[in-house]
Parts: sequence; structure tokens; C-alpha cells
Amino acid sequence: MRRVLVQQSVVEPNCEGDKEKKKKRRSNRRSKQSTPPPPTSVNGLHVEAPECLGDGRTCNHVTASLSSSSTKQHGWDMRPPNEHALDLCPPIEHELTRASDVGFSSMPTMRICEQVNPMEEQNIPNQHVSDFGHRVMSQSCPEPVFYRESPGTSNNNYMFPSPHIEGFQKKCFDPHWSMEVVNEALKKGDAFKVLFRVNAHNRLEAYCKIDGVPTDVLISGIAAQNRAVEGDIVVLKVDPLSLWTRMKGSTGISNNPAPVEDCNSLLEDGEIASDNSKGKSKVDADYKCARYRSCPYPEKGSCYGEGTFVGETVHLEPSGPASCNLVHPAASDSLHVGSFNGQSEVVKAVGRICSSISTFPSKRPTGRIVSIIERSPRRDAIVGHLNVKNWLSYHEFCRKETKNRNSLTLSDSAYIHLTPTDPKLPKMMVFVKGLPDCIKKRLEKGDSTVEMELVAARIYEWDEESSVPLAHVLHIFGRGSEVEAQINAILFENAIRSSEFSPELLSSIPHIPWEVPSEEVQSRRDLRNLCIFTIDPSTAIELDDALSIEKLSNGNFRVGVHIADVSFFILPDTAIDKEARVRSTSVYLSQYKLPMLPPMFSENLCSLNPGVDRLAFSIFVDINYAGDVVDHWIGRSVIQSCCKLSYKQAQDIIDEISNVDSSNITENGNPQLYGHFKWPDIVRSVKSLHEISKILKEKRFSDGALRLESSKVVYLFDDHGIPYDSMLCGQKESNFLVEEFMLLANRTAAGIISRAFPDSALLRRHPEPNMRKLREFEAFCCKHGLELDTSSSGRFNQSLEQIREKLKNDTVLFDILISYASRPMQVATYFCSGDQKDGENDWGHYALAVPHYTHFTSPLRRYPDIIVHRTLAAAIEAEELYLKYRGSLPKVSRGEKVARRCFTCIHFDRDAAESLEGKKALSAAAVKHGVPCSESLADVAAYCNERKQASGHVKDACDKLYMWVLLKKKEILFSEARVLGLGPRFMSIYIQKLAIERRIYYDEVEGLTVEWLETTSTLVLSLANKRSSRRGGPGKWRALEDIAFVVSPCDVKIELGVFGGSSSEQVGDTGVAAQASEPICKSVISNTGVDPGVFPLTVHLLSTIPVVLHAVGGDDGPLDIGARLYLSSYLR
Repeated sequence: MRRVLVQQSVVEPNCEGDKEKKKKRRSNRRSKQSTPPPPTSVNGLHVEAPECLGDGRTCNHVTASLSSSSTKQHGWDMRPPNEHALDLCPPIEHELTRASDVGFSSMPTMRICEQVNPMEEQNIPNQHVSDFGHRVMSQSCPEPVFYRESPGTSNNNYMFPSPHIEGFQKKCFDPHWSMEVVNEALKKGDAFKVLFRVNAHNRLEAYCKIDGVPTDVLISGIAAQNRAVEGDIVVLKVDPLSLWTRMKGSTGISNNPAPVEDCNSLLEDGEIASDNSKGKSKVDADYKCARYRSCPYPEKGSCYGEGTFVGETVHLEPSGPASCNLVHPAASDSLHVGSFNGQSEVVKAVGRICSSISTFPSKRPTGRIVSIIERSPRRDAIVGHLNVKNWLSYHEFCRKETKNRNSLTLSDSAYIHLTPTDPKLPKMMVFVKGLPDCIKKRLEKGDSTVEMELVAARIYEWDEESSVPLAHVLHIFGRGSEVEAQINAILFENAIRSSEFSPELLSSIPHIPWEVPSEEVQSRRDLRNLCIFTIDPSTAIELDDALSIEKLSNGNFRVGVHIADVSFFILPDTAIDKEARVRSTSVYLSQYKLPMLPPMFSENLCSLNPGVDRLAFSIFVDINYAGDVVDHWIGRSVIQSCCKLSYKQAQDIIDEISNVDSSNITENGNPQLYGHFKWPDIVRSVKSLHEISKILKEKRFSDGALRLESSKVVYLFDDHGIPYDSMLCGQKESNFLVEEFMLLANRTAAGIISRAFPDSALLRRHPEPNMRKLREFEAFCCKHGLELDTSSSGRFNQSLEQIREKLKNDTVLFDILISYASRPMQVATYFCSGDQKDGENDWGHYALAVPHYTHFTSPLRRYPDIIVHRTLAAAIEAEELYLKYRGSLPKVSRGEKVARRCFTCIHFDRDAAESLEGKKALSAAAVKHGVPCSESLADVAAYCNERKQASGHVKDACDKLYMWVLLKKKEILFSEARVLGLGPRFMSIYIQKLAIERRIYYDEVEGLTVEWLETTSTLVLSLANKRSSRRGGPGKWRALEDIAFVVSPCDVKIELGVFGGSSSEQVGDTGVAAQASEPICKSVISNTGVDPGVFPLTVHLLSTIPVVLHAVGGDDGPLDIGARLYLSSYLR
């Protein structure tokens, strides 16, 4: 067995790539100088040591002479295709944000309760070998240095050189290609239009997905990224095969978000794997991470290594950003290659890339950005903190030197550093003269609390001479520790419209009370005598779906799905329609919602409230006992709901808890009934619907459907809206009952509109998952004795059900596996059928295993559903027009049509649709009901995808905010955690109580000995008898309290470490606050239910260990959750 004792010493990293510089640094270490070297004067400007850019390069920021350098020598040569000049001048990246400092940002990157997709992770050696000259370059980096003018100079610029220093405008980036060159390159397949995505834990790493290419292309280093920002639509130039980086083979699922054998192979920003690291793993994901290969200053060319770097993964919603193949929901349609639109050159180019990947599976494609086509909206929605403390300290020093006792004078050229809370965005410079007056006044008074404020900003410039973008601060949200300020920042960051509806818009709403017009009663199917009821959450006030069921004489059941007819009130291109289109979706926060429609519509006129007449779209489906749909009818109707059931009340009926024979209904807790129906009618209907739903569900899964469900974290709030507790909540049978019939209605609607309007149907697709990721997950399961078949969605689901049965006594592990199983899944998106007419095979929904799907059942909160309603109305009217043309329009009795149908029936009449009369009828009806053309509908679909993603981000961010507030209030939380990844440097853990994952770093900790047994993937943590030898500067080592909460066995029943009043500061890479060694308060913890571990602590993969959690950040940075080991020892 191989035993590796991890030496607890810190070797100061270096950026030099040649032996002379390494010798010099070793000499400097031997000299044990405690003061930094004197600044170097360059043409009157004082700078310090060169800064490492994080990818193996250095830059002095200011060069004494530029005459010997040209743009071509110092940057990517962004020349037209087929010219591959690889010289580069590394632009400057300042104080790269550590992953742990931003891992809990207000714009979420990891879903807590829902399906998430992981980021691809890979490894890179510690050194890079140049393809030119075979020079070995180190990639490690020193601490970032500060740059400023010498005291007393006229300009008060701080920390960073101005992006525009007169006389020193050396270009940091090469110019972007012109649109003429771009269009020619795109046409020939020499470049590709793609979405730019950044690794949240290492901003130097970005990925782009070329549709049709199985592996995402790595863009590493700020030079290669060429001023692109997260979410930009860019033009990508793929590097030649000889420059591609190497992908290490996978042995399992990566550490955080997935299990690995050695999590030391997964590195954060600026961290490089040791040369003897083994058992390294990789995992593909939505946002993949790897480090670019480059060297400090190329002489005759850039050097490229053969390894890849690994950063920590981030997860985005499957209904959220980018699929596992990096297709952004908002841009997937426009970037989707599909049939490549007949562009043979593009097809050939994609084929060549695929062929190279297939031939060299260990190679990772790399590339560079040569142009930005569409700038991301994220540029205009920056949230961050101004770094003013050091700025104020420097200016206070200047003021004392000049003996100026007055308040600070803010020069026009002074600027401050802005750090975004979103780690995927670059740090920025803000000119002080452009700050809001309220901030400038506080700066003039020396108010350092400005740094605690969350500010809104936007990027307004980033040219070739600027190493960082210039930003403008718009306003202040408030203190970072305040819930209201955080929520406002979240809404701003995601461009959520939170303003009230305008008085002009509200004035167009019909007056209350409102009654169904008599002409609508005559023209619609009257269903007011049918037993119809709603089933929703108990707090729901927007009721947009209702159910009914009848047993037919032939033994079949006729199930009715009745949806609020919002399209009757919201007419195309009206003021309310335009407002709804802009909002696109209702945004749900834990305590309130931001509605898509005015409450008068969503809660009153359109809502299917019980006891009142309402307009609806009704779908009746005839179902036999085998679950087959033998017939259906769809049309507009008038209904009256007789009852409003909650999910709990419906579940009580299913469980036969409800008292069926009760005569006094309301006093027994049952809902109020309206009309002539009795409580037994409701009970019989619910039970019948439940039985049919079980048959439909079983048939759906036997047909190949896949379900990846997991528990949600639900927060409990006090009267002031502050969370005081949380709980895990799963779905009940009553939830599945409603879900089955909503799925059936959506499928029925999709079939009708896709056949009636094949060029202008708004559908929803779910592509197949990334097969390589599925193979890796399958291999992991196999390694741990779990059989998994991912050959199809149906077999995948069957395998998971078998694993569920096998792990019935270990539900935590199964929850983890379900979470990981969802990560290869791509995001479902809206699309226009006409926009993808040549790729109809790509219309299907993988998880539901159906060829056509759409959203029809929630028009009160989703704008796409309103579009679908209009399209259905057009299909119904076209059917009537066609039958009228043919002279076969049936007679109407009380609005109920009883004759043959052609466009909305279960057997579509294609001959009728393609006939001259059919085309005229369909065209006229589409115009009347405002069905968008293909081009417009494609834009609507893309926009709705983007808004749906933003809505998901807001919900996740608010959930994380409430989790942070809950822990802040509790101060610490004891919990058990499952070890998902393990290595000599850190472990990745899963905390089921909060459904989150965290890392605990134990390298370079004073008083702690780390023993890593690589062969068995076993970790042993012990207390050292004496202090280990220390090398490196002060502050390099962390205290034991940073990574472990240690109590004495004598005080096992005492809660140590309630941190009220103790000082804390951000320490190390974990983002965990260092606390005082002795607690301020103590309280009994006999009821925590968590026993501490003991030294020596032996940990294996999938072990259960005790941990403590606490809140980090707020006023001093992004919100985060800190995790530490919970241990006991007599030696502490």
C-alpha cells in the first residue's frame, strides 16, 4: 500500500519560467527578507514585481519602451482565417477571485433542490512544455501585487494602472475581426458563432459549444478570451490539432459535484496539481473548466502544454443556463446547427473537428475569440462591492504627506476597483468622478463603510488597450448583509421587472364584477353542470387548471382538463400583451411573487375560482383501462369550478382519511362546495382520477419516460418574513395525479398545433443528454456495484428504480445519485417549428419520451402558453372555416359541435390541411388570432428561454439567501455529511439537511498532519505533536479552527463556538471565517443529534462525517456557507 505523508509546509510559488529566475527566487527565500522589494521605476512610474496572470504568464503592466514591440508580437494575431500567428501579449488579470470567495453569489450557479448539470473538470500538469523550443514553464502564481503611483503625484490612481496611461498604450488585446471577415469565415467554416461561458471558479477558463461537436472548446487565458464576457455571442476560431490540450482519462465522477477517488486532482484558481497526483478524474458539464496553455513571454511563438487544468464545478439549472453542451436557452435556437442550413463547408468543418476528436479522444479542442457579435445583457447588470478601504488608506497617506488636513480631494483620473459578486465576470475599474454623488460625499469624508454596500453597475467600455473593463456605478442597493438589498440586487442582476403595472394598462382591464358575455356562452361548450374542481397548493391564488372525469357507457373514462382562457382577455399587440411578453413569466420568491399579469387578471377574471363562471380552454380525452387515448376533443368552453382542493386535501381523499359521509362539510375541514354537487361527488372523482393517473404514469414509463426527482428544501418563515427553519419536502401522489393530466394535455396541444401550423408552432424540446457524461456516471455506478444502463431513457429509468430498491436503506446516497444522474441532462427549451423544419427528429422530449411537447396549462404565469392558446384557437376556427367552405359545417346545439373534425381530431386530415380551402382557412385563422410568423416566433421562443432561465436564477438565489440568513441567525448548525470526493488536499461533502455540497481544505493547516493512502483512497487526519516547519511568508498557514470545530470530550454536551461577538475574517481558500479559539457563548447541545468525530480521523469515500456549518460574507463579500469538521480532542 502506498502511503503519502503530506508535508505541511508552504512553498512560495513563482511565475518565472527559466532556471535563472527560479534560482533568484530561491535565493530570495534563503535571505528571509520580510519586506517587499523596492518598486521599480519605469519612466517615472513606480511598479512592483511582475504579476502572474494565473495561466503561467507575467506582465509588468507598464513597459519602459514600446518601440521594440509590435501588436503582432504581443497579442493573439486576430488575422483572417488560415493565418495562425500565435504570439501573445498577456493582458493583465488582477487579483483573480478565489472560488470559495464567490461560491455562493447572489446570481446562483448551483441548484440546491432541482436538477443540475456539472462542469467538465480535467487536470493539467504543474508545468507546460512549449511546442517551440521545449521550454518548461511553471504555472504557479505569487500573491497579486498592488500598483500605484508614487506618493505625491498628481494622479490618485490606486492599485491598478489606468487602462489608458498616456504614452504607454500598449495593446493588451488584438482587434476584433471586421464583420466582413467574420461573415466570410462563418460561411467557410473557418470560425463558428457560439455562446461564451465562463468557469465560475476560474475566470481564466471559458468554454464554447459548437453544435454537432461532442466536446466543448476550451478558451483559456484572457488573451484568448479577447474581452468576451459571460453570455456574449462570439465568433470562435478553433486552434489547429497540434495545439489542442490533453484530456486525462476518467476514473469516476469528479469531486464536487460528483464523487472522485482523489479530489486533489480538482483544483481551484491558481492551484496546480502536483506531479505525483494519481487517480485524477474528469466530468463534463454545462460549464466546463480547464486551463489554457501558455508561457510568460513568447520569443518566437507561444508555448503550449499537453495538460489541462481543473477548477471546481458549478451547476446551473436544467431549466437554466446552458445545457451540458453549453447551449444557452436564450441562444440555443440561433446557435443550433442542426442540418447546418445546407452549408456544406460548415458541415465539413464540423466533421473535421469531430473526426479529430474521435481519432484523438485524449485531446481537448482549444480556440480563441476573434469577434463579439452580440454583447450579453449581463454587461448592463453588474452587482458588486467597491474596494475602497485600501484606496482610502493610500489617499490618507497622500494627504498627510502633502500636509493637507482637509477632506479628501477626488481627482478626475482617480478610480476604484469594483469586484462583482458573480465570479464569472471580470474585475472592473470605476472612475471616481462618475460615482453617484452620495458615494463621492462619503468618500470625501473617508467613509470606509462604502465597501459594505452592494452597488449596481454596467460595463461601458473595454478596448484593446484596457486590461480590465471600465464600469459605471448606477446606484446603491444597501448593505450586503441586508435581505432586502440582496433581493433587489438579485432582481437587478437578472433583469427582472419588479415595477408595478402602469395606470394606463390597468385602465384597460374590464370592470368588476364581470360576467361571461352571452355571445360567449352561445359560441362555447357549456360545461357548468359538470363536476369540475381545482387541485393546487393551499396558498395558491392563481388557479389556471381544473379537472373533471366521467365514466362512459363503453367503460372508458372521459377526463377533462380545463385551462383558463387568458387569450380571450389578452389580445395580440395590446398594451397588456406587450407587457406580458416583456415579463414572459411570473417570478416566484419564497415570500412573494412578481406576476406576469396584473392581479386583477391572474387572481380574478382569468383565475378558475370556485362558484363563478369562467372562460376556459377544455381538452377531453377518452382513456381506456390500458391507458390508451382513444379519442380527444379540444375547444373553448364556459365552466364553473365547484370546489378548490389543496394537495393535502386531495391526498387525504386518496389515503381515505377524509370523512366522505360528513354532512357538515366546512366544520370538518373540507373545502366549501358550490352548485348542486356533494362531497361524495368530489371524493369519487378524485379517486377515479387517481386510478387513471397511475395507469397513465405506468404506461408513460413503460414507453421510455425518465424521472429524476429529488427532495426540495422548504423554508419556514416567521411573521417578519425571516426564515427560522427548513425541511426537506417531497411530492405526494396528489401532485403526481395533477402532473399526469397536465402532461397529457400539453402533449395533446402540441400534436394539434404542430400538425395544423407546422411552420409556426411554439413547441418545447429536450435534447438527448451528453453521452460521454452518462458513460462516466455509468462507470462510477458500476465501480460501486450499482448496475446502470443508459442506452435509452427508458432503460436509464428502470436502472435507477432498481438502484432505488437496492439502496432503500441508504436514501441519502440515492438522493446524491439522482442529483448526479440529472447533470448530463440538457436543458429543455422553447423553439419555433418552422425554425427547425429540417431537423424534425430533434423536436422530441428525451425525458418524456414523446415526439412533440409544448406548454399549454399555465397561461396565467407563462407567456408561451398564451401563444399556444392563440394557435389552438386558430386551429379550431380554421377547422370551422374549412368545413364551412366544404358545406359540411355541423349544426350547433348549446355550443357543442357534434360532427367530423379535420384539424383538431385525433386523426389529423392532412389532405384537408394541404387543400386550397384548408390553406386559406388556416391562413385566415392565423391572422385573426395573431399567430406569429416563423421569424417572430423564433425570437419570442429565444427570449422566453432567457427569461425562464433568469426566473430560475432568481428563485435559486433567493433560496440560497434564505439559507444564509437561517444560518446567520442560528450562528452554527451541526449536521452529518457524506464524503463525495477525497484526496490529500481537500474533501467534497454533501449536506443532506440543506441539500448542498461544500469543500473542506485540510492542507497547510498548523498542528494538523495529513496522511493520504492513495491505493485505498483513505484519508487520516491527526493532530501534530509539534509545529511543523514553516516556509513562505506570513499568513500562508491556516489555523486548525479554520477547518475543524474541535471540542473537548469533557464538554461533549456543550455547544462551543456560538460566535456572537467574536471577531472573524476571511481566511484561506475555503471561504470559512476564522473564529476566536475560545467561544464567547456556550449552550447545551445534547439535542443536536450529531456526535463529534475523534482524532485520528479516518475517512473513506462515501463515509458519513460530522460537520458544522455557518454563514460567511454579507457586508464583506458574496454570501457563502462555510463548512468545517466537527471533532473532539483532549489536546485542544
